[in-house]
Amino acid sequence: MSVVVLVGNPRPRSRTYEAAHLVAERLTGAQADHSIDLADLGAALFDPEDQRVAEAIAAVEGADLLIAASPTYKASYTGLLKLFLDRLGSGSLAGTTAVPLLLGAHWRHSLAADLLLKPVLVELGATVPVRGLFLLDSDYTASEELEKWLTSARGQVAATVDAERARVAS
Repeated sequence: MSVVVLVGNPRPRSRTYEAAHLVAERLTGAQADHSIDLADLGAALFDPEDQRVAEAIAAVEGADLLIAASPTYKASYTGLLKLFLDRLGSGSLAGTTAVPLLLGAHWRHSLAADLLLKPVLVELGATVPVRGLFLLDSDYTASEELEKWLTSARGQVAATVDAERARVAS
């Protein structure tokens, strides 16, 4: 299984980056195969010819499992993540199972992963079999919410990845 972590935080190696890798590892039992920290790409995201961006797009489009993560800014995900996702073609995530992950300072933003990020991933063709995950940025490493989410998500995500791989192979 190819696992890709995509992080849309403008700060490199942020808490969002750490949380996304923690979720990928706890969800699959292994480290992500690819890690894309969009802060490293910066202005290159505006260049349609940039090779690093093309490689990042190819990694995301080739993922079996995509963890798409962002901090919560203005009650939504970042423009940096949106800029990257806008580079993907409609349906380009077909065959990919995706998990939307947002970090934020307050629980009042907890629906943003499902209301704002999940529909974009689905529009791009991804299958999103579980509710989006929202974690407080102050306690994501020891979050009860993460433990509860993992209990229900592990089986659903694994089954969806297997089904998508079988569908694509046939």
